[in-house]
Amino acid sequence: MTSQTCAGTRAPLHPRNLSGRAQGARGPALIGGATLSDGPAPPSGLGDAGGAANAEVLQACIAIMKHINLSFAACGFLGIYHLGAASALCKHGKKLLKDVQAFAGASAGSLVASVLLTAPEKIEECNAFTYNFAEEIRRQWFGAVTPGYDFMGRLRSGMESILPPNAHELAHHRLHVSITSTRTRENYLVSSFPSREDLIQKWIDGGFTDSLPILPGGRTVTISPFSGRLDISPQDKGQLGLYVGIANQHILLSMANLVRLHQALFPPNKRIMESLYQRGFDDAVKFLLKESWFEQNA
Repeated sequence: MTSQTCAGTRAPLHPRNLSGRAQGARGPALIGGATLSDGPAPPSGLGDAGGAANAEVLQACIAIMKHINLSFAACGFLGIYHLGAASALCKHGKKLLKDVQAFAGASAGSLVASVLLTAPEKIEECNAFTYNFAEEIRRQWFGAVTPGYDFMGRLRSGMESILPPNAHELAHHRLHVSITSTRTRENYLVSSFPSREDLIQKWIDGGFTDSLPILPGGRTVTISPFSGRLDISPQDKGQLGLYVGIANQHILLSMANLVRLHQALFPPNKRIMESLYQRGFDDAVKFLLKESWFEQNA
């Protein structure tokens, strides 16, 4: 997993990886474009200045690396995967969540991002709503587009019951929602919400030109139920390694992802949704373990 450094290149997530060469490595280590070497000392008068400059670059890079963002991809009814990941972060990743400066998402991803930011204690309630909402849609003749079925109204009422009254204040400049103008098809990231109703409306507007917002500054940890070049996602095996870019998501070209795409549009049965929730939880735990953020009893 990689991230932007202050020099504009990409580097590992942890600041400890910026401290110099890996153990046993040979040759100079590059930090923000500056080279640290075991070679001869610089001419008199330059050593202190060079060392101070390198130290400043290192500290700047460490500061940037501590700036963590979370981004949840658009995924329709696969949002249950996001809820599993969010639950794992709350249970085993409090150290990570303390370092998160901003949350981002598109469509269903922005709903989970808003719940994780403004009402993490409501994740289980959001989980139950998702199961019931999906079951309700499965009973419709034509799913979410069944004539007479108020999909948006049902969704809005569910969100209003979950988000706290001051959700828009808690989300101000910390939640970034990807939306697409229906007139110009241009994409925008919105982070200012005059009211809770405005926050809800922005989520419903959704975003199809940027389904996985990457925020400037620091590292954006990406979460998606589609297997691909992402931080938290399923890892499909035995594939050809071909990737396709869809609205800013680079996902693996696989049969499993094609099945997931269908499930995103047409909610699967509860047993499958429960397995998707568990998959999201497990994938998030793997990420926390890999990045040394895992806490057994957070």
